[in-house]
Amino acid sequence: MTGDRAGRVWGLVAGQASLRGGSVTAADACRAAVAAVEVTGAWLIAAAGQDSGYLMWVTDEVSERLAELELTLGEGPSLDASASGGPVLASDLRTGEAAGRWPVFALPALRAGAGAIFAFPLRIGAIRAGVLGLYRARPGPLTAFQLGDALVFADTATLLLLEVQDGAAGDGKTQPGPGGRPAHLALHRAEIDQATGMLTEQLGTGMAEALLRLRAYAYAHDRRLSEVAGDIVARRLRLTADPDPWR
Repeated sequence: MTGDRAGRVWGLVAGQASLRGGSVTAADACRAAVAAVEVTGAWLIAAAGQDSGYLMWVTDEVSERLAELELTLGEGPSLDASASGGPVLASDLRTGEAAGRWPVFALPALRAGAGAIFAFPLRIGAIRAGVLGLYRARPGPLTAFQLGDALVFADTATLLLLEVQDGAAGDGKTQPGPGGRPAHLALHRAEIDQATGMLTEQLGTGMAEALLRLRAYAYAHDRRLSEVAGDIVARRLRLTADPDPWR
């Protein structure tokens, strides 16, 4: 049964690649998972080492918003899945349990259009590759069969993502290609990295503290992390060395 499921899932992923006429990538696993698991959308956050990760692929605007909310606010199902190494299944974000677990994230996620979120760590042994996130516009749990499929999609995405990371090891960059990372997400990542580097000089801090200040400013001003980073890179915004990160 496990072999049959894995073969069926791989066929669905390969089918997505065939539709666009390219080689199979982790993006195809995201797209295929949406239909097979019967969710509304999906996203994939790539991570290496101990960093918090960065957004690689999304299937729609709501997925992009949910992933960026997690990375900005520092909490959410994807971050918990990455930390725990196991799936995090939030079948109803309206509940007090969800609000208590993610007091900052739950309400904005609901407003963004998510009723349920299911997050799966992408890892093999000690190797941590990222997180696959799935959301439904309406609350509702996964069936046992859907959960089984989601786990295999996550395993497939892990292998495909690690192939991309290995291929980029020579120059430290993920190489774009057909069906690969969308250009606007690559730009966002580059701007966040550049803005963080600029803040280390402006604030006299390390990279981790600079990124924390960047996130705190975005949260305090109810702005997207990528937008704030873009303003800093364009020198439309300058954060001061004031110890209060909310200013």
